[in-house]
Amino acid sequence: MVFVRNKSVLVLLCFLSAAAWPQDQSHQDFVLRLVTAAVERTHHQVRYVSDYVHIPYPGGDVPASTGVCTDEIIRSYRALGIDLQKEVHEDMVRHFDAYPHKWQHRPDPNIDQRRVPNLMTFFSRNGANLEMSQRGVDYSPGDIVAWDLGGGVTHIGIVVNERGKDGNYMIVHNIGRGPQMEDVLFDWKIIGHYRYYGPRS
Repeated sequence: MVFVRNKSVLVLLCFLSAAAWPQDQSHQDFVLRLVTAAVERTHHQVRYVSDYVHIPYPGGDVPASTGVCTDEIIRSYRALGIDLQKEVHEDMVRHFDAYPHKWQHRPDPNIDQRRVPNLMTFFSRNGANLEMSQRGVDYSPGDIVAWDLGGGVTHIGIVVNERGKDGNYMIVHNIGRGPQMEDVLFDWKIIGHYRYYGPRS
């Protein structure tokens, strides 16, 4: 085991089996840092507030005490220096027709990255679009998973390296109670499974 101190919070990380890690060392390091950032988010008090908010660009965020599921993804990646607000918005500006148009008719840096279908499209275009199976072994720490909660309501979270009661990796997400680490991988219908290591050089 290894202990990592992040912002004065002691986070326990377990070494993963070789099969769970990316084979490239730089990607292994990235996954460890992303998982650490996601787990660290569970120490924050966040009220679930889905209001449209005007925020700065780039590097903008809603108030730290508020947020939704997408904000946990955004904040975890931002801890690694990756600004999904900027990355998603720029991709939508260049390829708007590739994104769903249910809510908006033009790119908007205040909200582009805060909608699950937009993040799903972005990760599928700019990362790895992975198999959506019902086998826990197919999901590795650092992966992004999206779900349909029913009635077209979507949700998104990050796979981390703590295991639940059935041996599946747990999820850091915010479904209304603030950022939590929970054993919920197969609690809802999976509609997306991605791996994203940042902008391509």
